[in-house]
Amino acid sequence: MVNSHHMELKSYYIIRFSDCDPNAHLNNASYLNYMINAREDHLRENFNILFPDFLKQGITWVVREHEIQYLRPAFYTEKVCITSTIIGLTSNMLIVEMLMFDESETNLKAILWTRFACIDPKTGKRKDHTPEFMELAPKVGMTEVNIEAGMSARVKELRSIA
Repeated sequence: MVNSHHMELKSYYIIRFSDCDPNAHLNNASYLNYMINAREDHLRENFNILFPDFLKQGITWVVREHEIQYLRPAFYTEKVCITSTIIGLTSNMLIVEMLMFDESETNLKAILWTRFACIDPKTGKRKDHTPEFMELAPKVGMTEVNIEAGMSARVKELRSIA
């Protein structure tokens, strides 16, 4: 994608009937599951990273906010491509962008920005990322995105390069 520092993280999924609404469109809430599951797959398949590994290091993340735009429907049995990348990183917050395209990656169907807060799994309180994580994050895919310009500006940018 745009300004990616290295390999693009992506995977393909078939839209399942049980995840669809009566119109055979992917249910709005189901987009979140597909996209978050894709992120987990990307980390496991490309970097052998599993979320429980971080628990052992004393950090985990909770979702603080999902911002999503639905641009085109995904249909029952359709194969979609989902990409993921970090677009924001602070001492205790992580913003991941997940994009759902059609199989050919020409039509953007949805964009999700998820803000994760880093917490201590023992206390549930906010905690700074470990130095190891701050070093690892850029290696698992970061893309320069003008977050302040907002999601609509990002959608325009993505559509201009698709």
